[in-house]
Amino acid sequence: MNRSGKMREKIVALLWESSRTLRDLASESADIERAAAAMARCFRRKGKVVSFGNGGSAADAQHLAAELCGRFERERKGLPAVALTTNTSAITAIANDYDYDQIFVRQVEGFVGRGDVAVAISTSGNSANVLAAAKLAKKRGAFIVAWTGRSGGKLKSVADVCLRVPSDRTARIQEGHLALLHTLCSLVEEDLFPRTKRR
Repeated sequence: MNRSGKMREKIVALLWESSRTLRDLASESADIERAAAAMARCFRRKGKVVSFGNGGSAADAQHLAAELCGRFERERKGLPAVALTTNTSAITAIANDYDYDQIFVRQVEGFVGRGDVAVAISTSGNSANVLAAAKLAKKRGAFIVAWTGRSGGKLKSVADVCLRVPSDRTARIQEGHLALLHTLCSLVEEDLFPRTKRR
């Protein structure tokens, strides 16, 4: 097989692996429903969704907050959601003055209270700063939704709901997290802003 043929074979294999992971993620539907219901309940009670993670998970945290604050697929009012990954001055100051493991903890102290939802994102489920922030958020009365890979890691035991993408590969897990993000946003919008049926 020539170079082009091998490249195409690799492309097909990666895309099939990705699609299989997303299909298998449907097995988490009951927990996805619980997470969406908790987020909708939080917004109804004037709470907020606070999300955090590192690297690609930081991007997911920001993406989630953007879809909720702005809009997903429906014209509706903005929802109170914030990602703890966006304030570089706060992150660098906390990392410098305290420790990198504290960058989300210190912000949780200021932003998270009873009735809020904390979305803790870690492909391994073991990121120290995410785990520490999730533990504190739970202590402060927040509902913890974790997004992880197959094992759930240490976050699994802290979370009220742990949404586990059935893969051990970071790339596949992150693709699953994006699917979770869009699914949750769709469910929350449907719950809070149902379309009026036309007669």
